[in-house]
Amino acid sequence: MTKHVAVLMGGLSAEREISLRSGTACAKALEEQGYRVTPVDVGHDVASVLAPLKPDVAFNALHGRFGEDGCMQGVLEMLRIPYTHSGVLASSVAMKKDVAKVVMAAAGVPVPKGRVVHRLEAAKAHVLQPPYVLKPISEGSSFGVFIVKGDQAHPPQELMREDWVHGEVMLAEQFIAGRELTCAVMGDKALDVIEILAADGGWYDYHAKYAKGGSKHVLPANLKGNIYQEVQHLAIEAHKALGCRGVSRADFRYDDRPDGTGELVVLEVNTQPGMTETSLVPEMAAYAGFSFGELVKWMVEDASCDR
Repeated sequence: MTKHVAVLMGGLSAEREISLRSGTACAKALEEQGYRVTPVDVGHDVASVLAPLKPDVAFNALHGRFGEDGCMQGVLEMLRIPYTHSGVLASSVAMKKDVAKVVMAAAGVPVPKGRVVHRLEAAKAHVLQPPYVLKPISEGSSFGVFIVKGDQAHPPQELMREDWVHGEVMLAEQFIAGRELTCAVMGDKALDVIEILAADGGWYDYHAKYAKGGSKHVLPANLKGNIYQEVQHLAIEAHKALGCRGVSRADFRYDDRPDGTGELVVLEVNTQPGMTETSLVPEMAAYAGFSFGELVKWMVEDASCDR
């Protein structure tokens, strides 16, 4: 019997548009793989929509709050619908960047030094010695992220805006100079490593992530063999430490400058990485021999519940 897959997309977070792009691409690929597919634009009524649909699997293509932070996973557990990606606890922990850092560090995964601050405190005066990074503890796609440079006299005043929507709590982290790397884990295996170069020479912000031509992906990354293997090893260790399943993607900074520290750190783990035409995981999977259709099929067949 043909498996019925509900592709969850859209949602209520700041990443809604990216999720719609991910979900549309995944739904099309799953139909081509022979599944019966129902796209679901997720709102507050998602439980009442899914209950009568009774899909065999939910493909979770949501990003951001309510979609990858354990909330949607909890709804799917209650409905007893197997779903892709990580479960309730892993999703919740990974989404809370400050908590995820503590868990990863306890498992021996290197992470940047930092502290949690209220956004208004971060706006008044430097909370760390510049350069440093300020990011909301529960956002994705680089929303609300600031790089505070060494010559910057004042912290970003955008944090004082009355229409700020990215949460009241920020994570301040030391800025690690050097190279931007990323590595996905698929099941229990690490895929190859990509180095990300923003087209404008800046950092990997929202535009670099999602605009065509916004970034250049070097695959495989040009790294010394021991460093390449260490990135893959740490991606797996971070995946395991957070309790992830299915596909995840770990982001790294590596300071290999001639006068640098040689530091390699995990910035964060994405439990539901983007699946758009410019996304990193499909690119890594293709390099490993998986077409986009084969990748999403693998994810559907890997789906389960935590119960």
